[in-house]
This record gives sequence, C-alpha cells and structure tokens, in this order.
Amino acid sequence: MSDTGQASGKGASNIDLEDLVASTDTGARDPKGPVGLMLAIVAFSWSVFHIYTASSVPYVLSGLTDIKFFTDVIPFARQIHLAVALFLAAMAYPLFASSPRHSVPWYDWILGLAGAACCLYMFVFYEGISNRAGLPTVTDLVVSTIGMVVMMIATYRALGFPLLIVASVFLTYVFFGDQPFIPEVVQWKGASYGKALWHFWMQEEGVFGIALNVSASLVFLFVLFGSLLDKAGAGNWFIKIAFALMGHLRGGPAKAAVVSSAMTGLISGSSIANTVTTGTFTIPLMKRVGFKPEAAGAVEVASSVNGQIMPPVMGAAAFLMVEYVGVSYLDVVKHAFLPATISYIALLYIVHLEALKAGMQGLPRPGPAQTVLRRLTGVLGGFVGFAALCAIMYYGLGWTKDVFGDATIYAVSVLFVITYVALLSVAAKYPDLEIDDPNSEVTELPETKPTAMAGLYYLIPIIVLIWCLMVEHLSPALSAFWATMGMVFIMFTQHPLKSFFRQEGALDSEFRRGVRDFVDGMIAGARNMIGIAVATGAAGIVVGTISLTGAHQVVGDFIEFLSGGSLILMLVLVAVFSLILGMGLPTTANYIVVSSLMAFVVVDVGAQNGLIVPLIAVHLFVFYFGIMADVTPPVGLASFAAAAISGGDPIKTGLTAFYYSLRTVALPFLFIFNTDLLLIDVTILEAIFVFITATVAMMIFAAATQGYFFAKCKIWESVVLLLVAFTLFRPGFWLDMIVPPYETLAAEKVYEVAEGVDEGENIRVVFEYENFDNGKIETRTVELPVGPPASGEERLKEIGLELLPDGDRLIVDNVGFGSWAEEQKIDFDWAILSVSREADRVVKEVFYVPALLFLALIIMLQRRRTDVPAF
Repeated sequence: MSDTGQASGKGASNIDLEDLVASTDTGARDPKGPVGLMLAIVAFSWSVFHIYTASSVPYVLSGLTDIKFFTDVIPFARQIHLAVALFLAAMAYPLFASSPRHSVPWYDWILGLAGAACCLYMFVFYEGISNRAGLPTVTDLVVSTIGMVVMMIATYRALGFPLLIVASVFLTYVFFGDQPFIPEVVQWKGASYGKALWHFWMQEEGVFGIALNVSASLVFLFVLFGSLLDKAGAGNWFIKIAFALMGHLRGGPAKAAVVSSAMTGLISGSSIANTVTTGTFTIPLMKRVGFKPEAAGAVEVASSVNGQIMPPVMGAAAFLMVEYVGVSYLDVVKHAFLPATISYIALLYIVHLEALKAGMQGLPRPGPAQTVLRRLTGVLGGFVGFAALCAIMYYGLGWTKDVFGDATIYAVSVLFVITYVALLSVAAKYPDLEIDDPNSEVTELPETKPTAMAGLYYLIPIIVLIWCLMVEHLSPALSAFWATMGMVFIMFTQHPLKSFFRQEGALDSEFRRGVRDFVDGMIAGARNMIGIAVATGAAGIVVGTISLTGAHQVVGDFIEFLSGGSLILMLVLVAVFSLILGMGLPTTANYIVVSSLMAFVVVDVGAQNGLIVPLIAVHLFVFYFGIMADVTPPVGLASFAAAAISGGDPIKTGLTAFYYSLRTVALPFLFIFNTDLLLIDVTILEAIFVFITATVAMMIFAAATQGYFFAKCKIWESVVLLLVAFTLFRPGFWLDMIVPPYETLAAEKVYEVAEGVDEGENIRVVFEYENFDNGKIETRTVELPVGPPASGEERLKEIGLELLPDGDRLIVDNVGFGSWAEEQKIDFDWAILSVSREADRVVKEVFYVPALLFLALIIMLQRRRTDVPAF
C-alpha cells in the first residue's frame, strides 16, 4: 500500500473511532452555525444548573429576596434534568441512518421540544396535579402519552433497540398482563391506561424515580468533574505517568495501559471512551513490543472495562447502590474497592505472563540503566509516598475541623490555594505535556520526574473530593461540588500562573485558553450525560412496572424454579441473565433492571439454604456481570473500538478480552461466599491480611488460567494451582466438609444459646413462615445480633422478638415497633425451627499450610525446567 493509502486508512480509522464514541456516548450529530451555538449554550447551561442545585446558592438567593423560584426548582431537578436530556438527545443523536449530521431536521425540533415540555408540565402545574392525585385529566394523559413516546424514541436514538425492546416488553406486561398470549404462570390482572400512565409519568415511581434522581443529583456532578479534569490535561498526564513508571518493564506498554486505564477509570463512566482515550496510545505501542493485534486490543479492553468497577464513579452504579441497598456512599466505595484493586493487580500479572511467554522486553528508559536495588528502592519509595500522601490527607487535614470549627472551609481553601500555587510553580519549571501522535515512532519513554512534576497539581481536586467524603463526611453531591469548584479554579488559573512563573508575559491569551478549556469541559460533561439520563429514565419504566405489578416475585419464582432451590445454580442463572441483558443495555440500565428483579430473590434463596448473603454483595454480583457485556461478542462495543485501533479481528479481540477477564468473572462468586473480600465486618489488620491473601490467590488463579507460572504449566499443575487459589480464597470450604460450621440445636434452646454468647456476636435461627405472595410455606435463616449481657429472653426482647412455645417450636408472639426484628421483616406467627451457634473448631486458615506447600512444590518443579527470570 502506498503512503497515501496508509494515511488515508489511518484517517478513516480515526474517523470511525470518533463516530463510534460519539454514537454511543455523546451523539454523532455536530450542528454548525447558530444551531450549534444554541445547543452548546443549552449543554453548558445544563451543567451550570446541576452545579447550582448542588450548592447553597439557591438558599442564599432565597434569603435575599422574596422570590422562591431559586429554591422551588430543586424538588423538580429530575424533571428539568430529563427535559434537557430529551431535548439534547433529539438534537445530538440522529433518528435515522440517513439523517443529516450537521443540521437538525424539523421533526427532531418537534420531538425535542415536545419531550422537554412534557417533563416541565409537572413543574409548571404542580399544585393542580397534587390536588388530583391518582385522578388524571385528559390533559394529564395526553402529556404523559407524548412524554413516554418521546422518551422511548430518545432511548432508541441514544441506546439502540435493546433497551427500547426491554422497556416495551415491560409496558406490554403492564397493559396486557391478563391476556392469553402471556404465560399463565406470570399473568396478572393488568392496569388501566390512566392508572399506568399516572404511575409512570405523573409521579415519582416510574420514569422520574430513584434512578433518574440519582442521575440528576449525583452522577451528573461526578461525570462533569471527570470531564473538567480531562479537559484540563489530567487524562493525558495519567497516560504519560503510567508509561513513565511502567513502560520499561516486560510488556511495559501493556502494563502502562492497565495502569492508565485504572487512573482514567477513576474519573470516567464509559468503558468505550476509556478504551479509545488510552488505547489510541497504548495499543500501537503494545504491538510494537510484540503483542498480537488481538492481544493488544484485549488488554486495553479488559483494563478499560475494569474502570467501571473502580470507585468512586463505577459507571454511576455506586450512587444507585446507595439508594437501592440503603447504605452510605462510603460503604459502597469500601466494599467495592478491594475486588477492583485485586482485579487490576491480576490483570497486570496476566500481562506480565504474556510478556514472559513471548520473551518480550520493555521500551528503553531515558537515563542510565537502573540496578535491581535502585528499582526496588523506587518501588518502595512509591508505596511509602502513597502511604504518606494518605496519612497527610487524613491526619494532616483531619485536624482542621477541630482547630477552625465553622471556619474550616475557609482554612482548607487557603491551604488548597497555597498547595496549588506551590505545585504549579514546580510544574512551571518543566515543559507542558503534549498529546503525542499515536502513529509516531517511540524511541524512549518519558522521564519519570519531569512527567510527574508537570501534572502533580491535578491530584489536588481528587484529594479535595476524598477529603470531603472521608474526613468531612459530606454528602457525595456536596463533595463532588467542592471538587468541581476546585477544578474550575485550576482551569481558569493554571495557564496564566504558569506563564507568570515562566515570565512569558502572555497572561491574557493564557487566561482565555483556560476559559475555553472550562467551556469545552462543561459542554463535554453535559453531552456525556445525555445517554445516562435517558437510560435511567427508560430503566425507570422497568422499576415502575415491578412496583406496579409485583413482577419481581413472578420472575424470582421462575428463576427459583429453574434452579431447583440451588443457590449456586441460581447465581449462574442470574449471571447469564445479566450477561444477556448487558449485551444490549448500557451498564447502568442493566444494573437497574437485573438488581430490581433478582437482588432480593438471591438473598431469600440464600437464606433458605442457610447462607446469609449481604444485599450489597448481590448488587455487586449483578453489576460485575453487567459490565462484562462490553467485552463479550457479539455486541461488545469496547472490543470493536479496540479492534478498530489495533487492526485485529473484533470477535477474536472480544474473546481474548473475556479470557483475560476470567478473574473478574470469578470474583463475584467468591465474594458471595466469602464476604471478607468486601471488607464486611473486618478489622484493619484483618483487611490487610485479606488483601494480601486474596491478591496472591488471584495471581495464582491468573497463572493457572494462562497456563504459565514460572514456566509453561502442565495440565495437572494448572489444576493444582486452581485448587491452591480456591483454598486461599475460601479455606472454610474444606473445613466445612470436615466439621460443620454451626452446631444446630432444638428451637427450645434459643434462650440458652442467646444467653451464652458474647456481646456483639450473632446466633443463627431458622424460621418457618407462610409467604402470602405465593401461599407457600418457606424457611429463612436469620442471624440475630446479641446485645449486652442479660438473660436470653431479655436479649431477644431487646431486638424486638417476643416468643411463645408451640410444641417443639417457638412462635413469634410480638414484634417490637421500630425494632431490629421489624426492620428484618420478621412477622407474627413465624415459627423458630432450630437455633445454631458457631461450632468449636480449628481456624479455617489452617488449610493455608497444605495449599502453600503444594504451591512451593509447583514453583520448585517449574524453576527446574526454566532459566527465564520470573520478573
């Protein structure tokens, strides 16, 4: 091929990538002229509105004037949020393949304005609507109908057919649930048109439900923060610093891809955008050091998709879990952090094994060659530096509230400015980081110190976010607001201050450059939110259907029937269900749909099988399998994006990426049965121990699945490594086979057991009750918390349980109002069949000994038949 042809191919590839990202994330239409300016103003205003509602400005303005409009808009934030989203969806996403890309046809203007008007109808006519609750007028029904139709069209525009089909199926079930074409096992009486439309559109049970509220109040701010951070240059810095730190190692570009995708995943909610952003640079370099096109693309896909399981954003799921699980945002971050970190470490190790198998080397590093001691010192220095940063952030900033009290915000602001100016003065001594041409030849890596120093100040707004969340315990929305304000300040000032420190004198032009970056970031953040807002609105139809019809009970019974009451089989079915739905739904919508249908079913079946499954574990289980759809063929869009960059086959890229992601597939099953991985009820020392053992276990699992450890594995060695990994993850499995974990006693012993255990411990009780939804007699295992020392009867009464003897059982005679028992939905006439307490047995970690001995044997045997260093 000629040079001209090659250049043309590269150009076409770049255009295809831009179209792919635009069509899936921001909209493929880019109007020019006055229309384009108007849409940019709307998108910018959308971002300003969400910053406004997250701040205290509305209340300050209302205090200065009698006009209540400033605060009246806040309760209707979700209606305004969807109104703008529907309008921008009509403007940004072409309805047909033949629709123009640089102008807006007349029918899109009608659809966009009609959708916005139908959303704002509830804001304008709120008083009249509230006075006729449940009794819609003809106007109400017309507005609701038009609003639902426009939203379904917007769903097709922004997200394609799959979510539209899912929502349509649920709507069909609402209206025609009693018709013969609906299987008898899932039939229901059906709903009238007025009742259904009122439920879906005129109140906050359907479209404008919890999911859309989370999108409006939380997700928008975090997506906007990430967009501003990226436009300021942090995204490029993340990539550069990853290459500087990792590029010299075996398979260095691939390791840099993993690290840069992990850092980008902190601020990005899109696996496809993450793939293209980092993959444009990493994939060509991976190919250059010896990776096949499909393998290079697969590494980028696996690492980019993993960005969605990495707190704090988690593709918007973290904020939804706060509402659905009923825990704090910090708890969600705590529970999700360890599995995500372990998964990334294992992916780094997989890349290392691939490099070992292929005999790859890293890219040349600038400066003199480093000794092993110097490398080790550098690694230890990095860990010490990170630990010091965490200590400074927690302890160094933690004292400010005690010292300054109500003036803490001003003291921290001054500290923020001083630290920022100091780091920026250091950054000014080094050249700015330019965005490299991915097609240019790379002869050596960037130097670590200049690269790090040139962008170290980008960490300040991230530190502000973490400080607000963990030290000040502010709400996620307010924390994101202050982090965004810090980011805005940096965007306006970074270029003028650098120019000042460098004595270049171009302050005016540099300030205008910062303003342009700010405006671009605000607009990009808004465009990134269009698809998420529409997805949460459409997913609200599914949630609304469930609350209106009780469909979750029917689907749960069906899944339970298929599984035969087996928890393992049910988990497999739920995983497959999540994967199938995820092939067409965006991650956020998939999580909403599957968790709404399946979460409580898994918890209930677990309880019937004697396994207490925390609700957060089930929600993370569903979420993990939902994100895998961006990897797996035939739909995995991230794989198609990576293949477009690498020139490889997209199906092979997706299959290889799924193979690399087996560790992500295994983790959900592991933390369902070993909740220590989610840091549930563990101390700090226990958490450190869990992290170390789980990381080692996951690396061994990766070695077994890759067929290479210190040398190429024989089949029996891979099997042994899998057993070792499983033992390290769940040593209790083998102990349970020898000695049951609990000693089961008759129901009448419940008082004796409750009196005998220590404060803070739990006793396990098996209840039998009638499920009034299906008329079946079911059992449920419940762990009862035990309070201060007292008689068994008093301890049970303290948690709200009063019992009466009934033959060889005990019957719940009374449940205390507002008690723990009532919160657990324990009801009158439930019968206690048996009570259990922990059996006296050896610690489960004793099985680590044979596991480690087998591991040592494998290492010894493999070291004998290879002379290739393991690292």
